[in-house]
Amino acid sequence: MERWLSDASLVPHQRNRIDVCAALGVDERVIWPDSVRANVKTGHDREVFAVYPHRSTCPRSVWAQLIAEARSEVFLAGYTNYFVWLEQPALLQTLRRKADSGCRIRFLLGDPDSETTRRREQVEDVALTVSTRIRVTLENLARLSDTENIEARFSASDDGPNHIGLSVFRFDEHALVTPHLARSVGHDSPLMHLRRSGENGMFDRFAEHAEELWSRGNAIHPSPTRA
Repeated sequence: MERWLSDASLVPHQRNRIDVCAALGVDERVIWPDSVRANVKTGHDREVFAVYPHRSTCPRSVWAQLIAEARSEVFLAGYTNYFVWLEQPALLQTLRRKADSGCRIRFLLGDPDSETTRRREQVEDVALTVSTRIRVTLENLARLSDTENIEARFSASDDGPNHIGLSVFRFDEHALVTPHLARSVGHDSPLMHLRRSGENGMFDRFAEHAEELWSRGNAIHPSPTRA
């Protein structure tokens, strides 16, 4: 690893680059920007910036960088959004600062009391249930309820199956997208990092999906906490 990092002319194979970046907690473009650019494809494939076999293998630094650099839009449309509170230190303070600076912050959640949530809990059969994970997010959002530019909605009941099967996290012109596989929980499902380069590409398709769910969602107010 030291030899690769000390000599810019030495570029390891992709598998080794992924392992090094995971170990260091940094994005590949920070260490080997030329290799990233060399792998960029043409057409709509250009929007696929990186892929990870599991969401958990995407470095936390990628999430932190995207959140920090977003200026106009942070849209977290995972079904629970639970993990971001655990993996991003001081997220409450970060979101409050961003909202105060004019950035629009949105959370789209699954309804913890819905039939979709109940069925998924049966499928996953884990101690930390889907509804519990949603309520962790609601508890944190309640602390931001007095902050402007922060909105939260539950997806509509009819949209539950479409929402729980696909998580979209948008940060301005970047998005992290996770299609949930069969019985896998979120961190075991694959993740794509998309970067918008034009109209009607991969980024827009997934962004439009999240916006459609948002448009039919039910506002959570005045406080996100439920009895």
